Amino acid sequence: MEDTSKKKLKKSEYLKAWIPLRYLRYYVAFFATAFTLIIPWVTINGNHFFLLSFIDFKFHFFFITFDMQELYLLPFLLMILFIGVFGITVLGGRMFCGWFCPQTIFRVVFRDFIETKIFKLRKRIKNKQIEPDYSTSINKLKRVAVLLISVVLASLAAADALWFFIPPEQFFDYALNITEHPIFMGSWIGITVFLVYDIVFLKENFCVYICPYSRIQSVLYDDDTIMAIYDNSRGGQIYNDNHDKLVDKQAQLAPADLCTTCESCVTVCPTHIDIRQGLQLECINCLECVDACTQIMAKYNEPSLVNWSSVREIDKKEGKTRFLRPKILGYGAILSAIFLILMIMGSSKELMLININKQTRLYDIEKVDDKAMVENAYTILIQNTQNKTHKFFIDVVDNDKIKILRPSQPFTVKPGVKTKKTLVLYTTEKLADSNRHDTILEIQLKAYAIDDKDKIFAIRDVRFTYPRADILLKKMSRDEKR
Repeated sequence: MEDTSKKKLKKSEYLKAWIPLRYLRYYVAFFATAFTLIIPWVTINGNHFFLLSFIDFKFHFFFITFDMQELYLLPFLLMILFIGVFGITVLGGRMFCGWFCPQTIFRVVFRDFIETKIFKLRKRIKNKQIEPDYSTSINKLKRVAVLLISVVLASLAAADALWFFIPPEQFFDYALNITEHPIFMGSWIGITVFLVYDIVFLKENFCVYICPYSRIQSVLYDDDTIMAIYDNSRGGQIYNDNHDKLVDKQAQLAPADLCTTCESCVTVCPTHIDIRQGLQLECINCLECVDACTQIMAKYNEPSLVNWSSVREIDKKEGKTRFLRPKILGYGAILSAIFLILMIMGSSKELMLININKQTRLYDIEKVDDKAMVENAYTILIQNTQNKTHKFFIDVVDNDKIKILRPSQPFTVKPGVKTKKTLVLYTTEKLADSNRHDTILEIQLKAYAIDDKDKIFAIRDVRFTYPRADILLKKMSRDEKR
């Protein structure tokens, strides 16, 4: 914050040194919009950046595909999202609302670009308090055109939202056969109608009255949170602590107070608040009031009275804002830990899915070459989560006494298909000699793709039941009599 006792810059130097934050927001909005429109189309080996597919029941994240049985990773993503938003709020207030929120971006496009720049329904971008006059015939026609454009943009935005749940390559197939997909069509129309109502009619009332984020922010703010703040010590006290207005004209201020009461910071505000009242839930940190005051005060060779700063730096005059404070470091540590756990769990993901369950019959005993052959049967359900067909096979790990009877040959599984097989393990070796109970042996099975066994594999623990010695002897004696 620059003190007024310092050497003042010339008007041209103030404006030359200032980059309008409104333009920076436009750039951020453009790149955020471009990213969300383009990223659903980008795939690596058929995998998307982010896709929660209700069609294939798969979850794509960072170009890795997870089956629905692996959605244990989703809570970690939700924790990163919510804790990240809380951390951003503690650090920079409602930065997300003013710079990244789709609602704000839509309103900027609709109000500043379509209504103001294209159709001239609004006189100036800087005055957001005066609504367009639709009393004239030409303006009524313009309003119809604006609504039609809004419907087109809203339908595109709704489609983009659905692309994160229905991949674009399937989305258009659905769109061409809408009668066969009523839920899809209803979702698309529903989101489109909501967006049109929200952007054209509800406007910033969504931010003020509906969005729950504004209710959370007041709990998270502290004296070092960055936000738009009016400097009472330089501009003068416009409102008292009860938010009652004390000053309407510059003449009512003290001679040393710099506020011109021009109301530029008020007329430019999209949520219709007066930043000079202090912290308010409605403020979305768009910083347009900072731009407005900067341009006005530059005429008087003074820095802006509204700054993007903190209470510590502006009101309390306790020095610079503390960015690396314990609360921020705590949020950073929690996010880092969750992200690390997510990466470890994601990197250990198996590239195939297999369930092995023992069948109800404990075992079968047959006499083969004067030896007792004990068989255990299992049901296996195997799914190929890759994008191409693979041949799979199963081996017993580190156990040459128990072998596989069926399947005896590799079997083919297509992408995304679940295949059910019967697995039979057998042994002709004497694995136990107990007359009191059956013996349960723990063994490991390795299922793998023949063409990529080092990468696509899964290891499962199963139990092999070996019969009691008296049952085994009785079975062998009965077979001898036959």
